[in-house]
Amino acid sequence: MVSNRKKKYSTGEGAQFISRKAALKKLQLSLNDFRRLCIIKGIYPREPRNRKRAQKGVPGIKMLYHIKDIQFLMHEPIIWKLREYKIFNRKVGRAKAVKDFKAMRRYLENHPTLKLDHIVKERYPSFIDALRDLDDCLTLCFLFSTFPSLPHIPRSQSDLCRRLTMEFLHAIIEAKALRKVFISIKGYYYQAEIKGQTITWIVPHHFSFEPQSKAEVDFKIMSTFVEFYTIMLGFVNFRLYHTLNLFYPPKFAIMDNPNEGEKALADENIFVAERVAALNIPLSKTVLGGEEETEIDNFDMGENAEATEEARKEIESIKVLKTLFNGMKFYLNREVPREPLVFIIRCFGGEVSWDKSLFIGATFAETDESITHQIVDRPSMEKKYISRYYIQPQWIFDCVNTRNLLPVSKYFMGEILPPHLSPFVDKERDESYVPPEERALYDQDAVEQMHKEESEDESDNVEDLNEETEVDVKMLEDNNKLKLGVKAGEIEKEAPWVKKREERQEYKLREKMIKKKHRNLYKSMMNAKRERGKEAWLLNKKRKLHDQKEKVKNKSKKKLTIKQIIIQLFFIYLFQSLVSIFFIRNNQI
Repeated sequence: MVSNRKKKYSTGEGAQFISRKAALKKLQLSLNDFRRLCIIKGIYPREPRNRKRAQKGVPGIKMLYHIKDIQFLMHEPIIWKLREYKIFNRKVGRAKAVKDFKAMRRYLENHPTLKLDHIVKERYPSFIDALRDLDDCLTLCFLFSTFPSLPHIPRSQSDLCRRLTMEFLHAIIEAKALRKVFISIKGYYYQAEIKGQTITWIVPHHFSFEPQSKAEVDFKIMSTFVEFYTIMLGFVNFRLYHTLNLFYPPKFAIMDNPNEGEKALADENIFVAERVAALNIPLSKTVLGGEEETEIDNFDMGENAEATEEARKEIESIKVLKTLFNGMKFYLNREVPREPLVFIIRCFGGEVSWDKSLFIGATFAETDESITHQIVDRPSMEKKYISRYYIQPQWIFDCVNTRNLLPVSKYFMGEILPPHLSPFVDKERDESYVPPEERALYDQDAVEQMHKEESEDESDNVEDLNEETEVDVKMLEDNNKLKLGVKAGEIEKEAPWVKKREERQEYKLREKMIKKKHRNLYKSMMNAKRERGKEAWLLNKKRKLHDQKEKVKNKSKKKLTIKQIIIQLFFIYLFQSLVSIFFIRNNQI
């Protein structure tokens, strides 16, 4: 009799996963080609629920892929191109070994080319899908745009990254889509909003490149990612430029002349100067059209009235942000990082320039009287103009994050700057310490509260007077009540402790309803919440002690200044009296 019993690992996780070694054997590819194909197609290893079943009882930890992903790769035409590359390398190697240079030249002229256009369309069917996955693409392309020639990175790839990133920055400037900025140790964080999608990327600081002594980073794998990301970013730029009525591709002087570009790229400072100069020049448009303004329809939302009001406030703040630096002229000193400042100021309607004798692309000189702000990063300057503010670069970043022009007094040249806070932190984070400077960013009432805390001493006297008047009023009311025969009815109020007790009981009942498999996770979450609460309490206590010490120091300084003024006045009076006595004696003589 034939039994219908199934074989072990023929169903379930044993049949759903496949090891990397088995996948290589099935696809007949080398490890490098398999890695490249997986990166391009967006296929990654999977983590099974039960590793023992997925590995068919084999001990150890293996790299596992889903069987459907490998079957999906089997129908990819790129596999045949990779095999053609393998044959091409073999032919070129054989011709080189035999010294048949004529055949080798013929092979090199007809080398196979790998096209990834269909992969971009396959992975991102719509433009919105591409925008959602643009964060890593931009970060890696901006990183590669700063690289010199490296063993596993072709020079053409770095040049292409430089061009594509410049095109994207110009699109953000024309669309005025920048929303948040932040300076960190890693670099400059930017966040833009395009078609309702938030895109965040990092631009590294411009330092001289230092090669690594150890091979800690696999540049070959990173280069494979960039190979796909450059095609993707090219399509995104093309679509953005056409939606903004701009010519594509834009013309940049250094990139249109390849011979001059190679000479300029030999000197990194020349290239950076050219790149910043390109950012300061507006692009030519195909059709002059006005910007589309988003409006909210006035419907009776009922319960969602608060949400619509918040959306309306957000739209109004974005309108103010887009024209934040309109009518302002900024002049940058030589010690200031020019590229981020030029990009940010131009995104919000400002004009920028610098010393034309040091860098190319300047639009006006330092002697221009219409300059409103000069950005410096030094303690003092010899020559100053009365008609402008001399401020530090942080003022630009903080104004963008607060969506308002901050007072310049705290950012003057040589002043100790306020803390530069990250705008990417969640406003409503649970059981965590929020410094008062950060609260002031999101809530203007916090600033007033800080002013009130400074004037506590003055308000104490007023409170005492109010308490005395309240006691007098109560005594009068009691006397009137004794005279009257009718008593007013009292409203029965629910005791607050009863309500709290009921809430605690309901909370405990909800905790009992948690399933067993989720109970340990819930306990760990609550423990983490308690730890965050303790840390926030400690930090608040430290901040209060610090503020008290600062108040004592300020009071002592004020007392010293008053004493000094009194002493100075006393000496002036003494000097005047002595002089008067001297003149009186001389007149008598």
